[in-house]
Amino acid sequence: MFTIGEFARHGRVSVRMLRHYDAIGLLRPAHVDPASGYRYYGAAQLARLNRIIALKDLGFTLQQVSNIVDDKVGADELRGMLRLRRAELETAVAAARARLVRVEARLRAIESEGHMSANDVVVKSVPAVRVAELTAAAASLEPEEIGRVIRPLYEELFRHLDAAGIAPAGPGVAYYEDVPDGGVVVHAAVEVAAPPRDGAFRVLDLPAVERAATILHRGSMDGVLPTVQTLARWVDANGYRATGHPREVNLECPDDRDDWVTELQAPITDA
Repeated sequence: MFTIGEFARHGRVSVRMLRHYDAIGLLRPAHVDPASGYRYYGAAQLARLNRIIALKDLGFTLQQVSNIVDDKVGADELRGMLRLRRAELETAVAAARARLVRVEARLRAIESEGHMSANDVVVKSVPAVRVAELTAAAASLEPEEIGRVIRPLYEELFRHLDAAGIAPAGPGVAYYEDVPDGGVVVHAAVEVAAPPRDGAFRVLDLPAVERAATILHRGSMDGVLPTVQTLARWVDANGYRATGHPREVNLECPDDRDDWVTELQAPITDA
């Protein structure tokens, strides 16, 4: 048997936490000395403590923890529950990280006001390109809304291409169309060498752009806002008018999105 202090050390928890778990009936001592009131725990109780701490750290309430451990959930079932909860937390962390990137991008846009470099923008013609694509609607052009739509689209598109035996022949190309309700149609495309087709996905030719103001964005597309606004300011300051949303051509897409390089191509005409 262990004293409460010894059990706390072995379990890497505080004595105060063990007293609280005793008070709410979550982890009772194996024995309480009737004369001194000292609590004693058995080594076998470490298994219950481990389950309690793991479940609590994964965000379960103490009531939920009590229900789970009192139901005597087996190790395999518990492991599955923990993995599911871990996946949920990882998704939440990824969403929070993306939100932070968007906030930082908005701050950079504010800080860069009045500090635009003309060297960042190049006017050039963009040739026609054949792409395979899937489309879906997004509520707005906010990076969060676009990301929620475009990532699953690309995953589905590459599954279809693999099933059809079509390999990408060039970079990904994302482009957007406004719709009357204020939303946008998202086109998730990739360059291919295949005949035009309809069906589970489309293969079509994107037309050439005679004049496009282009700029490179480095990093995750969650942080694209300052680059978009630099391009917009340049277009306005140089006597042009954008005739549509910029295309986004993914020049480099390593696993780390912070290392992405994307060219924005805004079609322009004289104002």
